[in-house]
Amino acid sequence: MPPTGRDRDDSPQAVRVLVTGWPSFLHGEATAGDVLAMEAVRRALDEARTGCDLAWSPVFRPGGLDLDRADPAGYTHLVFACGPLHGAQVEDLHRRYARCRRIAVGVSVIDPDDPAVTGFDTVLPRDAPGAEPRCDLAVLPETRPVPVAGVVLAPGQREYGTRRRHDRIQAELTGWLAGRECARLPLDTRLDPRDWRLFSTAAELESALRRLDVVVTTRLHGLVLALKNGVPALAVDPVAGGAKVTAQARAWSWPAVVTAGERDAPPLLDPAELDRWWRWCLRRGDGDGDRTPVRPPSAGLLADLLSALRA
Repeated sequence: MPPTGRDRDDSPQAVRVLVTGWPSFLHGEATAGDVLAMEAVRRALDEARTGCDLAWSPVFRPGGLDLDRADPAGYTHLVFACGPLHGAQVEDLHRRYARCRRIAVGVSVIDPDDPAVTGFDTVLPRDAPGAEPRCDLAVLPETRPVPVAGVVLAPGQREYGTRRRHDRIQAELTGWLAGRECARLPLDTRLDPRDWRLFSTAAELESALRRLDVVVTTRLHGLVLALKNGVPALAVDPVAGGAKVTAQARAWSWPAVVTAGERDAPPLLDPAELDRWWRWCLRRGDGDGDRTPVRPPSAGLLADLLSALRA
């Protein structure tokens, strides 16, 4: 879509661009694709030696530059990257940055006459009525791989009575895990063919586990099935003093287990201990480590069962 050619102050000024998108809005949404598109614009501007800043929602990136602090007087251009051109938040950009030249790139145009669209001087869409579609900008930035961590958490397990620390352990563990640079993948060992979010068979669960770098779990079978499939597990026993998770780790001679103490006052977990076992698990599970499935010392329970049946 061609520039509108509206009048503005054309006095000489070094080009400086404010890069925005839906992740810039307080009430917007930061999707991976939107963030990657904004990053693609930033990298292109860097390569062109054009100064720029990226504006982020204070919810998504607290402490970063947000629209309230991005002074319109400091920019010659505003670029809006990715997402649909629609709604009051996009229209507000035109009012706040009226003195800037405004360009939308890699966007979806639903209604070409929408004020959110017509407020831009130039629109370079990925899709628009009557236009040939173009590849989305999110494809351009390369990202580095990070560990993929399966997270398998136990429910309340009321049978442990006053020794239960499940809720507090889960809050501390997931809070710690949120600070690790990894892709967190929640998994559930419950099987239910009626619910698409759950696995229907054990084979489906184990197939997912085999693709992970590490498992973080408070469940006995999170530990067992990870080790069975050659994936290191950081196990946390949510029962004060230790219970079946700790016992199972001992049965497998698996060292990466953290047991909640008898104390009631938080914190119940030591972040330094979690960090130590996290690093140990990742070293064991990396490309140079041993991914051979761990096997228990014996299948003695089945032998005992057969003996009991013959007694």
